[in-house]
Amino acid sequence: MDITLGITNSSRLQVPEFILLGLPGIHEWQHWLSLPLALLYILALCANILILITIQHEPSLHQPMYWFLGVLAIVDIGLATTIIPKILAILWFDAKAISLPECFAQIYAIHSFMGMESGIFLCMAIDRYVAISYPLRYPSILTEAFVIKVTLSMVLRNGLLTLPVPVLAAQRHYCSRNEIDHCLCSNLGVTSLACDDITINRFYQLALAWVMFGGDMGLVFASYALIIRSVLRLNSAKATSKALSTCSSHLILILFFYTAVIVVSVTQLAGRKFPLIPALFNVLHSIMPPAFNPMVYALRTQELRVGFQRVLGLDDNVSRK
Repeated sequence: MDITLGITNSSRLQVPEFILLGLPGIHEWQHWLSLPLALLYILALCANILILITIQHEPSLHQPMYWFLGVLAIVDIGLATTIIPKILAILWFDAKAISLPECFAQIYAIHSFMGMESGIFLCMAIDRYVAISYPLRYPSILTEAFVIKVTLSMVLRNGLLTLPVPVLAAQRHYCSRNEIDHCLCSNLGVTSLACDDITINRFYQLALAWVMFGGDMGLVFASYALIIRSVLRLNSAKATSKALSTCSSHLILILFFYTAVIVVSVTQLAGRKFPLIPALFNVLHSIMPPAFNPMVYALRTQELRVGFQRVLGLDDNVSRK
């Protein structure tokens, strides 16, 4: 009777915290990754803040395309800040412990920001489709009010659809194991430590990926298929070239983002044999887009380059040359 009671009581115990061990398989030398991660994080912060300041400072950039870019910059800052500071704390100060509420909050933030980034790419694709296919009606359709409404709708969508992920994770019982062989709180990585059934957690994670990311990706590529069809109908080669150039930076970012999402998903299948691969891709997927999205836009968008030069005080030097 006492043995049975002891087993029952132990199964009801909840671990007080989780321990993030870091990147699996390379615990001994993972601290060497801290420098490139810190540099990428600083680059992401500075570049995206520069984009926000430039869009705010330059009246010529007060257009829907750049407003969406500003929202993307905010999302990129949020995504990187949700993950990288904790990883650096683990690598620099061995701060591996994380409380259960903090861990569930990180799960929610990661899913929300990733979903928001996917949603903003969809908004950007629609913006380019209307601009190229219906140029005369573009100013009346893509108004400031429309941008605000569609952005708020994306925030509401992601906030509500991703909320069950941490809620379901928090309802599980973590009675024995508390060590996560990762440097961030991933939903499946955390729930795999639970002592009870996690079928509903796995099901909702899969359904969320198909509905949110799969739906956005399908609509994005459908929009670009319609854009290409509209571009091919243009009579002028100059107009065709200009239309394609306005979409190139968006398309590069979109292809990079969704390719990374697919790669991360596929590498999860190799997680048991090679656990480092999905863990490393998870980290890189959270910092690479925020760091390089602004660079792609700066290189391929002349208006933004000119805005950067003015904000940084380089326009006088450039004009003299």
